[in-house]
Amino acid sequence: MEPGDEGEPPEEPSRRPMSPRRLEAFSDGVFAIAITLLVLEISVPEDAGDDLLHAFVAEWPSYLAYVVSFATIGAAWLSHSAITEYVEKVDPVFVRLNLLLLMVVSFVPFPTRLLADYIGDTGPERVAATVYGLTLLVVGLLQAALWLHAIRAELTPAGTSEYELRVLARRLTPGGGGYVVLVLVGLFAPVVAVFGYLLIAFGLMVPVQGQGPPARPRRARGRSS
Repeated sequence: MEPGDEGEPPEEPSRRPMSPRRLEAFSDGVFAIAITLLVLEISVPEDAGDDLLHAFVAEWPSYLAYVVSFATIGAAWLSHSAITEYVEKVDPVFVRLNLLLLMVVSFVPFPTRLLADYIGDTGPERVAATVYGLTLLVVGLLQAALWLHAIRAELTPAGTSEYELRVLARRLTPGGGGYVVLVLVGLFAPVVAVFGYLLIAFGLMVPVQGQGPPARPRRARGRSS
């Protein structure tokens, strides 16, 4: 023990923050698993017999639900990638919001199955469409919350302009109002609502040309400290 150290409590080791790179890798894995699970919900009835073509065509609700969910998760992944490209550090709130987002994304295959099973049944299809729409709405809200927290907590690089942040915020949160409207539409016309969800997903996936400055180049890997 060195002189002068008597009676002094040992210093607490500083807690190192999670690397954005690690959070991004984990998130990409969850998105990949969720989007892969969707195809497992597609199957042809075993009792199709000789009329396989009719049985194949009769499964159109499964194909529709698969395309909508695949496009939605794909759009969510693109938006999440944009967020992580603009974040140079993460804090405990950001990490937990991200986990909530991943939890809901992982849940998407379940309402997808409900939609595939009950489209065409007058009563149940409304319930299935409502559960599906609410799930997509929560995904959108959590992504918006993730980005808004990143801005308010100053997790983005210091040189990022206000204009750049506003443009990305508009790009990440255009479908919230649409989801609310379509959830209400789904109570009366579930199939129309499902096609509406598909349009929102495609709209989110289409790149906007000339909207705002180009995205910042990806952070350098393996840079020495």
